[in-house]
Amino acid sequence: MQLDINARNTAQRIHNEHTRSARVAEMRYWLMKSEPDTFSIDNLERVRVEPWSGVRSFFARAYMRAMSVGDMALFYHSSVQPPGAAGLAKIVRVGVVDETQFDPKSQYFDEKATREKPVWDCVDVEFVERFPHYVTITRIRKDPELAEMVLLKPGRLSVQPVEAAEYQRIVEMGHVAPPPGADDKPKKPVVKKKAMAKKKPAPTKKKGR
Repeated sequence: MQLDINARNTAQRIHNEHTRSARVAEMRYWLMKSEPDTFSIDNLERVRVEPWSGVRSFFARAYMRAMSVGDMALFYHSSVQPPGAAGLAKIVRVGVVDETQFDPKSQYFDEKATREKPVWDCVDVEFVERFPHYVTITRIRKDPELAEMVLLKPGRLSVQPVEAAEYQRIVEMGHVAPPPGADDKPKKPVVKKKAMAKKKPAPTKKKGR
């Protein structure tokens, strides 16, 4: 088979493969932030499916409640320099009770939550792919097609909606090498004063993984 050198065609093919089983009219797209020093795209690739637990923003929770099975998400690395889109995930289960709210030893413990009336729920996400080229926030900011992304507006929501065209554009960018000299490799994570992104227990300490 002849190698497809057209980035748009490549991205479209990947997009079609990922969404084949879902009706496009019903599909929605999202951006979900995670701190790579605790749970990265590599971790998701290893475990394959993971609950997006530990989110404690009512706005982010509302967005997860709006998700449907088959929706696609940009897996975004936060608290790293530079932050950026590292790959793709698919929503495979919704209405998942966030077990961390019941654990007194968890930083996400909520004393108001009970098994009868849980406060926090989430979704299960499944690994789809890691981008060949990390899409940094700098590349996103410089692209005029992405000027209206929620990501670039004030606020630091860890889960946010993405327009179909924006999602498609970032998938394209993830399969095209950045310009020479562009800083496209994440450095060591930085400590945030007030974390809003999803923060998960290290996979090696969770459920024997």
